[in-house]
Parts: sequence; structure tokens; C-alpha cells
Amino acid sequence: VQLQASGGGLVQAGDSLRLSCAISGRTFTNYAVGWFRQAPGKEREFVAGIISSGRSTRYADSLKGRVAISRDNAKNTVILQMNSLKPEDTALYYCASTRGSVGVPTMVTYYFDWGQGTLVTVSS
Repeated sequence: VQLQASGGGLVQAGDSLRLSCAISGRTFTNYAVGWFRQAPGKEREFVAGIISSGRSTRYADSLKGRVAISRDNAKNTVILQMNSLKPEDTALYYCASTRGSVGVPTMVTYYFDWGQGTLVTVSS
């Protein structure tokens, strides 16, 4: 499975950004796709996730209400819409997928395949 994250950039506080994760190659039944982020000097943290059917999503408590995850099955792409961005949202954002999943895990160790990351920088 290959994942390609895109859509990052430099924005101002309060702006919105739409990140995309294009998925190709062999996928597994009932897998989950998650977005994670890692700021300099900090651990990688879960942002949001969605299962392959699109029927279940999960969000980090700290970001609920500002982010929304969805998938475009026709394009095999997972979208992360981020609104009201803050300087503390500055990080490298990664998408990743599990190899089979009952739900949407939040721990990094459950995700097997990772994209290269896309940088989001929010200026104040």
C-alpha cells in the first residue's frame, strides 16, 4: 500500500486547509486510514481517522469541531479538512493505514503503512 499526502502549506491563523491522502496499491478489507501530526520536539499524535467504508470516524478530543475527515471512494482519497487553524497546529501531517481493523485506532503502532508527510505552517 502506498500513501501520498498533499495539501500542506503556509497559512495564517484562522485560515482553513484541506489535506489529501491518495491511496494506491493493494488494500485490506476494513482497514482504517488515520491522519497524524508531529511538531518539532514532540511525539506523533493522532488527529483523525476513518474506516474504509467511510461509515465510522474518530477525532482527537483537542481538535473536535475544527477538523473533519472524509473519503472519496471514486478517487481512493481521504480528505482532512482543517478550519480555524492556530499556530499550534503547525506540524508535519502524515496519513497512514492499518492492515485490517475493527475500528479506528489512535495509536501510531496500529498503523503499518505511512505516507511521506506534508508540512502545515500556521503563522500568527
